[in-house]
Amino acid sequence: MGEGATEYRDQSRFQKKPFILIPRKMEDLKKRKLEETNNGEILTTISEEQLRSLLDPLAKTQLVDLLSKLGCEYPSIAEEIKSVASAAPANRKLFVRGLAWNTTTETLCAAFLEYGEIEEGAVITDKASGKSRGYGFITYKDVDSTRKALEAPSKLIDGRMAVCTLASEGVSTTSSTDQAQRKLYIGGLSPETTSEMLLLFFKKHGDIEEGSVAYDKETNKSRGFGFITYKTLEAAKKAIDDPQKMLGGRSITVKLADNPKNKVAQPQGGMVPVHKAGYADPAKPHHPNANAGYPYPGVIPYPHQPPPAAAPLPYSVQPQMPYARYTPRKESVGPSSAPPMGLANYPYHYNYSK
Repeated sequence: MGEGATEYRDQSRFQKKPFILIPRKMEDLKKRKLEETNNGEILTTISEEQLRSLLDPLAKTQLVDLLSKLGCEYPSIAEEIKSVASAAPANRKLFVRGLAWNTTTETLCAAFLEYGEIEEGAVITDKASGKSRGYGFITYKDVDSTRKALEAPSKLIDGRMAVCTLASEGVSTTSSTDQAQRKLYIGGLSPETTSEMLLLFFKKHGDIEEGSVAYDKETNKSRGFGFITYKTLEAAKKAIDDPQKMLGGRSITVKLADNPKNKVAQPQGGMVPVHKAGYADPAKPHHPNANAGYPYPGVIPYPHQPPPAAAPLPYSVQPQMPYARYTPRKESVGPSSAPPMGLANYPYHYNYSK
């Protein structure tokens, strides 16, 4: 056994070491600009112009994937990406909507200070009245703080659920159809029901994106209704189907905030649809109150008679009497040989006494 171990140790002396290919000529090294990595691999460095030509055809998603992988593997690249992203204020600015009318700039900044240092923030107010317009902006000093704030976009501020998004992306990143199916109208609220009570009551069905009681701008009193927007369609459906709809000692109404019904468009006020020529449709009965596109005083209603099929306009046409076709006679040249005739084809000199 000992001899076998000795023999094994002796054979280990002859094990091959990793072979690294090194150019023999220094001129080739300078020409090809080779670099040796820690793994013993040899990489060829290329110019920035060549790299740009390779990256230019790539799509945005491909570039994002490539930089993400490089940033995770090399911390220096990740820091460079953060530095470039933080240089643009658009990547650090948040749009905050759904603020209460009494929320001030100080209150808004205090609510977002937990995510990082704020460069600037403001609640937008009306120039004439000086009152809040219900939204504001927050700009952080670095993109990391902005990213942390976006991870929890909904925040309760002064009794209202405010929502923040990246200002450069607009008001909402979701489709209007999807949001309409998640936004609920809550009616029949008591004056004592606050936004906190409303959010606490409906939180049992799922995560809430935003919601609050509707308050009057002048008196800041509840208007008796509110809105809740869930993050998922399932949560909104649960809230609608929940049979227990009692809040603040009152039976409340829960339904979709935007629930349009199919309605047949009908003329209002007894008006007949006006066509291009300004007249009512001749194929339909003429309404006595229709003005056919022209203003005139009202008239007394009259019994309607449908127009004949041949009439182009919506009123009756008097029948036409038949008449004899008139053919003008050719006048002869020179004096006429016929005696002058009267109205009854008798000559003027005709003797009526005969």
